[in-house]
Amino acid sequence: MKVAIAKFILFKIMKWKIVGDFPDSISKFVIIGAPHTSNYDFIIGLLVKTIKGVNANFIAKSSLFIFPLNYFFKSVGGIPVKRNSKTNMVDTIVQVFNNHKKFVIAVSPEGTRNKVDRWKTGFYFIAKQANVPIVGLTFDFGKRQTQIFSPFYTTDNQEADFRFLKSYYKGIKGKFAENS
Repeated sequence: MKVAIAKFILFKIMKWKIVGDFPDSISKFVIIGAPHTSNYDFIIGLLVKTIKGVNANFIAKSSLFIFPLNYFFKSVGGIPVKRNSKTNMVDTIVQVFNNHKKFVIAVSPEGTRNKVDRWKTGFYFIAKQANVPIVGLTFDFGKRQTQIFSPFYTTDNQEADFRFLKSYYKGIKGKFAENS
């Protein structure tokens, strides 16, 4: 029932499409969704994960997890994080990967909906230290589609890895293109 409703909303009402699939044979990976320019990205991400049957978690600022929204966000995989906290989020999430046979986490490499000059690196070090691949996902409001890319394993060349990962997002138009 949930899948049928998600398909109806994404495909019929929003008139979007999904290109590609999440890996079936890999039980642990990091999804990076970009460009993240609007709250609509979250809605589309939820619809895509429901349609594709991926039990993906996501991290979000803890200020969103207030009553009664906290129940909703946690029910759809939300993990609250304190942005100004001195805790090492990378190590914490790597430990979660190490302690589970299946775990998927989705993050925005920009870390915000605002325009940024460069991506945050946390997702990259999570994938590298947990030895799991990164799966790129786009929010393309120009084509009204989300594209899912093949798994990518980090190498010992972070600069080249970022160039490769960012190539997925060339020409992609976020909801608010000025923030893309």
